[in-house]
Amino acid sequence: MLGAQVVGAAMLPGRANAAGEPEIVPIEFASFHDQTFKNEYLQFMNVTIPAGGMAAYHSHYRDFAQVYLAVSNAEGTPLGGKPLIVPRKVGEVLFTNYTKKPGVHQVVNVGSGDFRIAGFELFDSEPGRFTPAARPEPYVTVMDNHRVQAWRLILQPGETAPAMRQVAPGVRIVVQGGELIEGREGKPDHRLNLKFGDFAWQDIGPARTIRNTGKSTIELVEFELK
Repeated sequence: MLGAQVVGAAMLPGRANAAGEPEIVPIEFASFHDQTFKNEYLQFMNVTIPAGGMAAYHSHYRDFAQVYLAVSNAEGTPLGGKPLIVPRKVGEVLFTNYTKKPGVHQVVNVGSGDFRIAGFELFDSEPGRFTPAARPEPYVTVMDNHRVQAWRLILQPGETAPAMRQVAPGVRIVVQGGELIEGREGKPDHRLNLKFGDFAWQDIGPARTIRNTGKSTIELVEFELK
């Protein structure tokens, strides 16, 4: 879940099978993984590895997109490989094409703080059902590949993102929270108080605007599926 080298899970030290090889678990059964949402398209995982947390080997065979929410020194080890620490930044977006190249790995958080990611695993193995539409500024494209497109939206207090129409289903991950109002075409305004790390499923829907009505900077990462 942390790219090709680093992911989060947990197991007891020395856990192995009868042949003495590391026990490998599916991602959804790995410790420190909270499967908070699941539908026909994806399963969403919220992963927080505490300082000193030891991760188990677990497998990935579905494409995976994620956002880093808290970073610490995470020492990842591919099965049969050597440990590696990959520096990351809060708000960084990553996609791993596990459908093409499945992987197995573990991680140990050797830093002093939590290591946290929020991401989702795509159930279908091929794209082609949806085609996301362009979004106006201040939306900024941060990912655009054969499976997903993602935008970052940063709004200062009082700022508004102009109308855009979501034509593909997707997810929203909150990097910095705050109070906002979503104006939706033909529907009442929707007032929200978003918190850091919140996740929301977003269906195809009418044109919407977003206005920051609070006192703090809001930062969102929104994905649409392909």
